[in-house]
Amino acid sequence: MSLIKVLVGTRKGAFIITSDASRKSWEIADPLFPGWEVYHLVASPVMPGRLYASQSTQWFGQLIQRSDNGGISWQAMNNKFVYEGDIGTHRWHWGDCSPHVWQFERIWHLQPSPIDPEVIYAGAADAALFCSVDGGQQWTELDAIRKHESASHWEPGAGGLCLHTIVLPPDNPNQIFVGISAAGFFKSDDGGTTWRLSNKGLRSFELPDPYAEVGHCVHHVAMHPSRPQVLYLQKHWDVMRSDDAGDSWNEITGNLPNGFGFPIQVHAHEPDTVYIVPISGESEHFPPGGKLLVYRSRTGGGEWEPLGRGLPQRDCYVNIFREAMAVDSLEPCGVYFGTTGGQVYASGDEGDNWSVIARDLPAVLSVEVQVLP
Repeated sequence: MSLIKVLVGTRKGAFIITSDASRKSWEIADPLFPGWEVYHLVASPVMPGRLYASQSTQWFGQLIQRSDNGGISWQAMNNKFVYEGDIGTHRWHWGDCSPHVWQFERIWHLQPSPIDPEVIYAGAADAALFCSVDGGQQWTELDAIRKHESASHWEPGAGGLCLHTIVLPPDNPNQIFVGISAAGFFKSDDGGTTWRLSNKGLRSFELPDPYAEVGHCVHHVAMHPSRPQVLYLQKHWDVMRSDDAGDSWNEITGNLPNGFGFPIQVHAHEPDTVYIVPISGESEHFPPGGKLLVYRSRTGGGEWEPLGRGLPQRDCYVNIFREAMAVDSLEPCGVYFGTTGGQVYASGDEGDNWSVIARDLPAVLSVEVQVLP
């Protein structure tokens, strides 16, 4: 019988929550790295025992930890994240700020390769992309993204100037997609040597030119591995879809109460089934009307249904961060998300019914799911 591991990163440590394939009862292991911010805890899709954790504190800085036995023991990688070449400065595109020196602050996202167990990518603030080909021991900056000709027009989002999303199509090891707040969506077809803007169709009314080539606050991007040319994007005020690997985008916000949110995920077996969690906007960051609802589209966007059975429907004022939603690969597909209130919710029936599997954790930063035989 399968073992389900829900990997949870929080403001004060990481947690592994386990169940069998029934997904009826759950056990929470002792915290990992207690007291440390764990922004992302993720499993390798091709080496079952390997886990990575992005761990940081304001006192000791940034560290990547690796486990090769499913989290029983950990090794701090000898990693140094150093910007390549002349760091330089750039000025925010509003034009009224002093030049900003590129700074390394945090690893926001870890993305293991879907085909090579030793390759892993890391997205950082300020807006840098790193790659390791030896399981996280040594890192090299793929600095062409930070040195893109549009970089002088990038603007930090509320979380800073962060490269927070990395998508690796399984059918093309040379293709990389990244999302940067607030710059937009970028793609490389040559392993990160060169990059091109892929923001055609995105609009952001906060910008002087809403349809500008650059400056869009992308929140998260999701892809189903069976259809890597189809991408779903949650951004500031809109939900978008691309059917040509990001070359152009069309809005699919449809009948949602609003298009503002952070996470977006695709059903494990149905490429047209998409999940998001709308929140009240750029200031409030809590569910509209205090009702926590996940929205599901079975048509690839545009038509959405609210899913709230088992979720709090009054006086709920939590947020759900971009990394804090995941799906499993079982039948029926399971859906999971965590909140800033420390709750982790699970649905074993594609979102129709929800139950809380952890209630009093620190604020949840990331949720990933691993299914082991």
